[in-house]
Amino acid sequence: MKKITILVMILFILIAVTISLIYIINPAITGGVIQEYNYSYTKAICDEDNFCQDYEIICNNETLVEMNPITGAAVQQPDNWQDPRDKETIERLCE
Repeated sequence: MKKITILVMILFILIAVTISLIYIINPAITGGVIQEYNYSYTKAICDEDNFCQDYEIICNNETLVEMNPITGAAVQQPDNWQDPRDKETIERLCE
């Protein structure tokens, strides 16, 4: 019985040490990599020809980090179409 208890305790310590080392060595598990970006979202941006493309907007605080077009998320609006969104809201991507 004593041998089994000692074996279980050694096994528990080895597992605890292994998990601790994994967290220390690999920052992705703890979220260390994700802290680089504060947030991301998608937004449709339309040009002067009413061609609208969805983008993934990645911001760090109020700074634009990346703007990636989303494949297959585009539409050509008619010539007489007017964007109903507020122009100031469209231009401010990371506020």
